[in-house]
Amino acid sequence: MIKHHFSAGVYVREMTLAKEGEVLTHEHVYDHFGILGAGSIILELDGEMSVHHGPCVVEIKAGKKHGIKALTDITWFCVHATDVADPEKIDEVLIKG
Repeated sequence: MIKHHFSAGVYVREMTLAKEGEVLTHEHVYDHFGILGAGSIILELDGEMSVHHGPCVVEIKAGKKHGIKALTDITWFCVHATDVADPEKIDEVLIKG
């Protein structure tokens, strides 16, 4: 499930994933934060794998390919600086390629 949150220049995508759920590898044109609110994940960042347990914050630099796999049920937040406040257009602005 995805929820969109917008505030003055900030966009937060809130995702809940069941165990074994995945967010496919992608990259953004801006630096951003990934926040694991609860649960455990494998983070793939530019081909390197690491395990993270929530709560934790991960900085993801622009142009770095990344994706996650849920080891448990999780809540994951992506935090972006942007003035776009339309869920239908946000990926066009943030995702590279």
